[in-house]
Amino acid sequence: MAPALEIAHGHHDWDLPRLKASIGFEDDFQYLHSDDQDTEFFDVKFYPYGAPDHDPIFAAVSKKHIVIYRLCNTSQPPYELVQLIRDDDEEALNCTCTWTKDPETEIPFLCVAGRDAKIKVYDVIHGKLVRVLVGHGSEINDLSTCPTNFLLIASASDDTTVRIWSLDAADKDQPCVCLLAGEGHSSSLLTVAFHNNGRYLLSAGHDNVVCMWTLPDLPKASREKQPPAPVVVHYPHFFTSEVHSGIVDCVAFFGDLVMSRACHEDIIVLWQIDGFSSDDPLPTPLEAPTTSDTERLTRSAFVPTTASQYTRLIQFHTPGCGFQFYMRFKIFHDAKKHPVLAFGSAHSEIFFWDLARLITYHDFMDEYTDTGRDKTAAVQRPSWLQPSKAKARTGPDSLSRVREGSDRNSVESGRTGSMDVDAPAAPPAGAAAATRGSANTTAAAAAAQAGELAIPPETLAAWAAKYDTTRVEDAIKAHSTSKITIKDFVGRQVAWSAGGDWCVVVGSKNLAIILQRWDKKDKSDEKKA
Repeated sequence: MAPALEIAHGHHDWDLPRLKASIGFEDDFQYLHSDDQDTEFFDVKFYPYGAPDHDPIFAAVSKKHIVIYRLCNTSQPPYELVQLIRDDDEEALNCTCTWTKDPETEIPFLCVAGRDAKIKVYDVIHGKLVRVLVGHGSEINDLSTCPTNFLLIASASDDTTVRIWSLDAADKDQPCVCLLAGEGHSSSLLTVAFHNNGRYLLSAGHDNVVCMWTLPDLPKASREKQPPAPVVVHYPHFFTSEVHSGIVDCVAFFGDLVMSRACHEDIIVLWQIDGFSSDDPLPTPLEAPTTSDTERLTRSAFVPTTASQYTRLIQFHTPGCGFQFYMRFKIFHDAKKHPVLAFGSAHSEIFFWDLARLITYHDFMDEYTDTGRDKTAAVQRPSWLQPSKAKARTGPDSLSRVREGSDRNSVESGRTGSMDVDAPAAPPAGAAAATRGSANTTAAAAAAQAGELAIPPETLAAWAAKYDTTRVEDAIKAHSTSKITIKDFVGRQVAWSAGGDWCVVVGSKNLAIILQRWDKKDKSDEKKA
């Protein structure tokens, strides 16, 4: 596990994306059967292999179309269509995509899949189909590229299996190199995600189960007449049906932690697999827990069966999603920038959470409630901790002893936060967390009543609702919400550019919403979606 890194909070680091533009795509009605005339874009992904100084490129996939756009801050509108591909297969209704590239020419390839159970690989420069991978017995609902080997692709299917595919030319006769199946899932899969080290993989779907698999050493590519058979992994090293009670449609690693969501719950959960560390040696197949005890709802290879198997850490509030599923969150995670979680709701809203704020808030509250501190010294308040608007200030000195300053000055003179960005430090949990949260609340209330630091109770409560991680049962409200003017837009997928300066949300009505951070233009120039 990587050591904790210092993240300096500069002037723009606290900024969250703002609406920049919207793109309406071609209507799919003319290419669909009469009984399937709903138009949605289900997936969007930025090309991850471009040079940092190049304009970012993203692909969005609907049932029949693939569109490739370039984003540019200096143009108006800030997007340019660079490629449009239509899938002419009658049975094709696509819903997922992932990027890779040609290992020799480095031409960008986009893998696309959906109802016809095929993975189609497109050369997006020339707009042509270059390869088709077959093997799944039913619809493919998610694709993911291995972060350590762009020639390996994972697919999750309605046939309850995850397959690992090799795009290496040496594997052309047997591209499926690994099959994760057997005693993992019992129903259709909707989501799959790699760990950053490329050796662990999460899967989830309609059976409410989240599994973590360990990828074995794959057979080396062979040009023999008889290529090696796919490696079959029967048991995941972690299995649970306890984290969620509904259909799980999105999972992701955040360092060694796990993020996941399920329909009907209106939350995204950050949790940890107890005892798991990617720094440890890979567990062997024999260490994977079996199904001998069918009543166990959680099985883990990382801790004894008598111990806690997993720990819920934080819940993020995503109101109004209800019965909707196939809604994906995305976390921007860069070693030197704030991690930011984004999610498109079912009611024309996009939610953002800056996870660095959670740590900084607790540092501030610790200092604010410290009974032994110098009461004559001002407490440095982060600029994004604003007084509650629910009640007018009681006087000109209501926050005078908690220095606010301008947005620019307060941020530039603020503290530096420290966090483990490969595996973020878990917030306090259990009794210690409850004690700390209670102590902070009690001390803050006592200070407010005594007039020592006149922060109104409603302001403290509003801050806690967004930033207090000590009460795990309380879901944290969004730090920023962008409202879309188009009624009942349902966000299906979120994508971040490599530098975190662009965010794109696609969904219903064949619509893409473009948001931007660190735009030098004034807010008045912003083009509302």
